[in-house]
Amino acid sequence: MDRRSLIKHAGIAGVLAAGAAPAVHAQAAIRWRLASSFPKALDTIYGGAEEFAKRVNEMTGGKFTISVHAGGELMPAFGVVDGVQEGTVECAHTAPYYFFGKDDTFALDCAIPFGLNSRQMTAWMYEGNGLKLMREFYSAYNIVNFPMGNTGAQMGGWYRKEIKGVADLKGMKMRIGGFAGKVFTRMGGVPQNIPGGEIYQALEKGTIDATEWIGPYDDQKLGFNKVAKNYYYPGWWEGGPQLTLYVNNKAFNALPKEYQAIVEAAASHAHVDMQAKYDGRNPGALKQLVAAGVKVLPFPKAVMDEAFKQAMSLYTELNDTNPKWKKVYGDYAAFRKDQNLWFRFTEAQFDRYMQSAKL
Repeated sequence: MDRRSLIKHAGIAGVLAAGAAPAVHAQAAIRWRLASSFPKALDTIYGGAEEFAKRVNEMTGGKFTISVHAGGELMPAFGVVDGVQEGTVECAHTAPYYFFGKDDTFALDCAIPFGLNSRQMTAWMYEGNGLKLMREFYSAYNIVNFPMGNTGAQMGGWYRKEIKGVADLKGMKMRIGGFAGKVFTRMGGVPQNIPGGEIYQALEKGTIDATEWIGPYDDQKLGFNKVAKNYYYPGWWEGGPQLTLYVNNKAFNALPKEYQAIVEAAASHAHVDMQAKYDGRNPGALKQLVAAGVKVLPFPKAVMDEAFKQAMSLYTELNDTNPKWKKVYGDYAAFRKDQNLWFRFTEAQFDRYMQSAKL
């Protein structure tokens, strides 16, 4: 082979090698672990993480696999922020309001009493400033966040005794999710922050007097109706609680761009899928609970009014003491005001009519 032919073939080989390298790199197997804050028994909320992992695997042709681990398997259910921040796991799926003890601002990525409903929350995250503001906040924890599920408005929980007024809450020991316990405390209650997998035993043994979880489908699975028959509504502290995927920022930044896009797309799919599951499965479960003797009752207006009063007072105090909260809540509150003005004319009026019509 002459010199020019050798150079020509060497050049082609070099181009081919250079072109092949990125493809080989993109196809390298990636394995992550996801720590959930929820028990495996709940195919809705725990299942959100499984749906996410399934979609990532499918969209990468099996080259990016994520194993999902229930609360307590890799770390405690409420230890997932630390796990992601420290890089012990690459990602986690949780309800951010569990971590209000670190900073109350966490709750704004999930739900606060008398906050946004599920559609409004999604609008704030994707169309408003929610995602931008929360990512700024989470940067201090080495976290990149993605909305990944919403339960819709929740029920107000299970009580051994009927609630006839605010006085009935005095001294009541209730499992109530995260941040909402601050308002419950101001109403005279004693909040307990207990992981989902441990609630039934606490209620059965009398360690707590009442509990809330999510709604009929999950609550029936967890068996709360076996030990408490009074089922109240609405969960004024959870009008549209959002679940979130936490990803370690170094792990995320190390992904090829196409895989980063796949993570985002899979999370948004799981976000929609979870809401659909709850909306689809709750009606049948509620019918079964009523047939089994459960009493479904509305909170007295006095209880709702006192809860609203205490929640607004708490937010004013936090604005005065927590600059991070004030920055995010200011935007959240303005968005909430406009959303409720709009929903008043359309969604609410339509829903009220349909729910009173004889279908």
